[in-house]
Amino acid sequence: MTDFLVIGECVADIVRTPGRADVPHPGGSPANVAYGLARLGRPATLLTQLGEDAAGGLIGARLRDAGVRVLTDRQPGVRTPTAVVTLDGEGRASYAFDFEWTLRPVGLPDQPAHVHLGSVAAVREPGAATVLALAERLRPGASVSYDPNIRPELSGGRTQALARVEHCVGLSDLVKASDEDVAWLYPGEPVGRVAARWLALGPGVVVVTGGGDGAVAFTASAKVAVDAVRTTVVDTVGAGDAFMSAALDALAARSLLGAAGRAALADLDAATLAEVLRHAALAAAVTVSRAGANPPAAAELAAWRGRELAG
Repeated sequence: MTDFLVIGECVADIVRTPGRADVPHPGGSPANVAYGLARLGRPATLLTQLGEDAAGGLIGARLRDAGVRVLTDRQPGVRTPTAVVTLDGEGRASYAFDFEWTLRPVGLPDQPAHVHLGSVAAVREPGAATVLALAERLRPGASVSYDPNIRPELSGGRTQALARVEHCVGLSDLVKASDEDVAWLYPGEPVGRVAARWLALGPGVVVVTGGGDGAVAFTASAKVAVDAVRTTVVDTVGAGDAFMSAALDALAARSLLGAAGRAALADLDAATLAEVLRHAALAAAVTVSRAGANPPAAAELAAWRGRELAG
């Protein structure tokens, strides 16, 4: 079975809704992806930083309870990052961060089959240098995925962020970004043109999600779009991360990850790519139907799929 190493931040999301008390939720895009993979039955390790504080305890316990192996750099004095997540009347989230990322090099107990990079950890120094060096070292023996999950407040200026994002894209076999990420990085550029630019840097597959508008995937020879799965939206926190976890789950189930799967991933046919996108879109729909970054377990996702097929 494909084993996954996710590298990146943990964040305590303090969810703020008008007229309600603040509610803390474990979060951080890479942590959410690792959690989602474990919920789907995939062996997942998260390399991150966690403070010896209440937020760190909350996040670490949740990850370990799901079966995620949590590794840190054991750096003293680290404070777990927080994000105040404000929800509008339609459940859309905006973020205000208290965030530092200072990951130091660490030894790994084993070589993963797949490495996932994401969000602030891949662009914010000084820790980003450690993330990228590790990904470059592991890439000959592993496939790599990347989700920029742009947070403008934490990404530096657009020019600096774009250079770092494109470096990460060039390391990757699969890139998943939101339409909002694309619009911030490349103002006014059509999604298809950005996808072509990224494919030219090296990935075999580029996926762009559009929330309620579904998702579209690009390879060198195919373009595939799927609709979002309709559901009642409670909030959108963690939806993209659930999509990412489930996409990786679907690719692993088809032996399309790992260094040995790199060529087959790049040659993925349209029908299989559509199956992967539908699996991922269903996981995102489950997640937005309830509060916080709470992706589905494998049995729950199967049950939702059964209802979709029956309906």
